[in-house]
Formats: sequence, structure tokens, C-alpha cells
Amino acid sequence: MIFRTHHCAALRDKDIGNRVTLAGWVGSRRDHGGVIFVDLRDREGVTQVVFRPEEQAAVAEAAHGLRDEDVIQVSGKVAKRLEGTENAKLSTGAIEVVADELKILNKADVLPFPLDEQIANEDLRLAHRYLDLRRPGMAQNLRLRHRVIKTVRDVLDADGFWEVETPILSKSTPEGARDFLVPSRLNPGAFYALPQAPQQYKQLLMAAGVEKYFQIARCFRDEDLRADRQPEFTQADIEMSFVTAEDIFALIEKMFVAVFREAWGVEIKTPFPRLTYREAMDRFGSDKPDTRWTQEIVDVGGIFAGTEFKVFRGALDNGGVVRALNAKGLAKITTGQIEELTEMAKQYGAKGLAFIKCENGEWKSPIVKFFTDAEKAALKDRLNIEEGDLVLFGADKLDTVCEVLGRVRLRAVELLGIKHDPQRLDFLWVVDFPLLAWSEEEKKWNAVHHPFTRPKAEDVALLDGDKTGEARAEAYDIVLNGVEIGGGSIRIHEADLQSKMFGILGVDDEQQASMFGHLLKAFKFGAPPHGGIALGLDRLVMLLAHADSIRDVIAFPKNNRGVELMTGSPSVVDFKQLRELYIASTKKA
Repeated sequence: MIFRTHHCAALRDKDIGNRVTLAGWVGSRRDHGGVIFVDLRDREGVTQVVFRPEEQAAVAEAAHGLRDEDVIQVSGKVAKRLEGTENAKLSTGAIEVVADELKILNKADVLPFPLDEQIANEDLRLAHRYLDLRRPGMAQNLRLRHRVIKTVRDVLDADGFWEVETPILSKSTPEGARDFLVPSRLNPGAFYALPQAPQQYKQLLMAAGVEKYFQIARCFRDEDLRADRQPEFTQADIEMSFVTAEDIFALIEKMFVAVFREAWGVEIKTPFPRLTYREAMDRFGSDKPDTRWTQEIVDVGGIFAGTEFKVFRGALDNGGVVRALNAKGLAKITTGQIEELTEMAKQYGAKGLAFIKCENGEWKSPIVKFFTDAEKAALKDRLNIEEGDLVLFGADKLDTVCEVLGRVRLRAVELLGIKHDPQRLDFLWVVDFPLLAWSEEEKKWNAVHHPFTRPKAEDVALLDGDKTGEARAEAYDIVLNGVEIGGGSIRIHEADLQSKMFGILGVDDEQQASMFGHLLKAFKFGAPPHGGIALGLDRLVMLLAHADSIRDVIAFPKNNRGVELMTGSPSVVDFKQLRELYIASTKKA
């Protein structure tokens, strides 16, 4: 039995007169005075099928009973559509199939939601994901994802990389996020961890002499969820031996050229611009800056060096900074929106948010009266303040001001209603990240990227003094339109330096032996210099698809509560299963 001779996007004028067989879903059915028109759909597209009583009365009568999403097989001849009835929106819009045979392969119940409309209730869509994925937009997202991953594989294969799978059941080690734990029945009381990333395994592959490794890796992190985060996600994981950061930049830029050529048919320019972490924070208030909006944060501390305005004076005297953002054209902001921005500033550590509105030829603000004429003139010149502008100030510790004005900057773009060209691609490398960050809550140093990141050669000596926090990392992120789509580093490959790094992070010798002994031992047997990067494939495909969430480019995602609604996962398991795993639940029924 042949289910079909063509898919539903294949037929053209050249096929007129040929007999064909198609199979697919009923996208819609229209009754025009006894003549039934069906839009027959498969994953490739749509063909209009016509059932005429004068051709086959019994077949046309059966077609009357069809409804949306019935699965059918039809046979008939390809005909040219009547003049004036062509559909330019369809690749098959010049033809139709006049059916003389109809076989109903499966009837569909009434759908929980129409497939040709936007559905606001995401939980309803996720509960019936198999229906949601039939929608052309969602199917295109899956196709796009496939093409992106294939292109990544092709580029790396051509460059001599080997694809190597690493364990899903691995060891729990502190690498930044909370692990998902899996109990071992054969080893009572012991647990595997699902990998947050294949970090240690890929470094061990370098110690094994693989030299060029990659993997389309499944990763798991038990974190709170948001639009661009899932408990399980996919990354293109890459590691190389005997390389510098420049080698990795060149490879990844070549890969993105190929990906965007394949996905969008566009040529992107390389090399990508670079900013140091410090420059990115100073100018944009973010380590993943969106540079499509050109307004930047400006240091105005020099202008107010002798100011009498107590808020600015106090910040400067305490070693802080005064910085400003000119949100050009946003003087139309409402009082409620100003209050919203102020609350946002407080949420990220500021005491408030000073502002100036430039309206009707005057500066409107409670703080302007404290400025001298010289300060106002210098401020106008430094920020290019014009009619209709809104100037927002941050006066506090450097990190707080950067964080606050960075968040406010992004919100200002939304309030201005700026719509960026969907085809615009602002790639950016952010380099020279801090190696360590001090946790006031834990009273200890934490790794900014992860504990295996190499300090810059000229900063290694800082690890032994009182300037530990000034050490920079051989680390880099790649950013596209304000979204981090990848990050990596050159790694530590010497046992003594890695052990020192663990010690700085508060991991004592006994813990090092227990949690990382395998890695330290491997480094003692001639591990080569190496480095790599991991690219977030879900986020990349989300950007390519112009989707709002990575859930729209993952076949079966979890919702924002970490629940997979279609199957009801996670679920309560039987007491016997827990007993076999030597686990007792403390949750009351």
C-alpha cells in the first residue's frame, strides 16, 4: 500500500493532468453548494482538494462528514485552479486535486483549541503539545532547530572534531547551580547527578588526547524558570587542545556565518566586535549588552566633583560613582512610569532614582535647584540634552549603579516603543571577565564562570595577595542582540594551579580529593593546555525564529513551574519504588 505519491507542498503546474495520492490532516473544509473544498495539510505544506458530486457522488458525500484534523488519504487528478481562484500565499496555489477516492485513516475529536489561531493560554497548548506542534509556525521552529544543529555538526566535522557522548548519570559537584539527583538502587544511599554541563568530562577528554571534541549535550539545572530557561536544555559543547581564545573566536564566528547563511540566507560580518567586561558594564550596565539602542551610560562624576547636592556628594565621598543615562525622547513618561523605574532601581540595590525631564524649554526635576549653572551647562554638553529628553541618574557604589542603570536602560527601550529591525544582528564578544566574585552572604569567593577557568597569566600573582578580587579570567561570552548565547574559557590544566583555585573557593584538600580527585589526578599525567565554549542552542534558535520564549523552540518543554503538562511530569511515585531506592519521603500525603 502506498500512502502518498507526493507531499502536500510538492505539486505545481507541471503536474496538471497527473494522477496523485496525498495523505495528511484536514486543515479546513468548505461546502460550496455541494462541492467540498478541503485544505489538506502535512508537515511540508497544504494542497487544496476538491470533491465534486458529478465526479464521484459517494466520495463527495463522504467528504461532507470530514472535520478539522481528520487524517485522510485522497487520490485524484491534478487540475489547474479556475482563473481568479489562485492562492498566491501557497506554493501549491495554482493547482488543486480533484478527488475521486477518499479513505478516512483516523477521525479526530473536537479540538481543545483551534490550530489556526493564536492561543494565549500556554498551559492549554502545552497540555496538548502534539496538537500545538501541528501548527505551521511551531513545525517551522522544529525544522529550523534541526537545520541549525545539522549546520553546527557539519562545521565542526569539517574542522576535524569528534562527537563524543559523555555520561548523563554523573557525580554531584559544586559548579554553580543546584543538581538534579538520581538515587542508585544498586548503591544504597548514593546518588548520581544529572550533568549541569559536561565540563569535567570534556576536560578529561582533552587529557585523553582527543584534542577536538564536541557534543550536542543535554544539560540539567534545578533552577527557577523564566522565558529563556528550562530545567533541561541543549548546548553545543565544544573543547579543543593547544588553542588560544583567538582560535575559539575564529571557529565560533565561522560557525555562525554558516548557521545564519543556512537559516536566514544572510551573510554576517566577521570578526565580531569585542568589549571587555568592564567596558560593557560601564557603558551599558550589563555583561550581555544590547547595542542596537545607541544610548549609553555616561560617567558624570567629574561634573559633580564639587557639587553641593548631598546625594551625589555622599556617593562620591564614599568612593562611589555618579552616572547618567539620557533616554532621548522619553520626557513624555508618566508619573506612574517614573515610580515604576524608581521601584526597579530600589529592587536592584539603589536608594532611589533621580531624574530630569526636559520639557517646554525647561528642566523639570526636584534636584535641578541644587545644581550650579556650570554643572547644568556641563551636563547638557556631556549628555547632549535636548527638548523631550529624560535623564536618569545613579549615585552609589559602582556595581549597584551599573546594575540599576542597565536595567533601567532596557526598560526605557520598552517605554519608548522602539521596535528593532528583526533582521538586525548585533553580535558581540565580551572578554576579560573577573575571575572571582565575593559573596557577602557566604563570606567567601565564588567563581564568576566556574572553578576550572584559567586566570589571565599576568593576574596569577594576584591570587596570593590582597588583590584577589582584581584577577581577571581567560573567559568570554558571545552575545547577540542582548542575549547571551554562549560562554567559555581557557581552562586550568595544571594540578597545582587548579588545587589553588579550589582552595580560594573554600574547597579544602579533603573535599578536593573527594569531589575532584579524578580531575586533579588526570592533570598530573600530562594534560595539554585546552579551552572551549558552550553555545545555548535553545536560545539561538529562539532568536532565529523570532520567538518570545525557548519553550516555543523545544518539542516538549516544561511550563514556568517546571511541569510537563502533557504527561503530568513530575509525578508522585509508588511507595514500593521509593523503598527499593532506600528513600523515605518527608512530604505528607
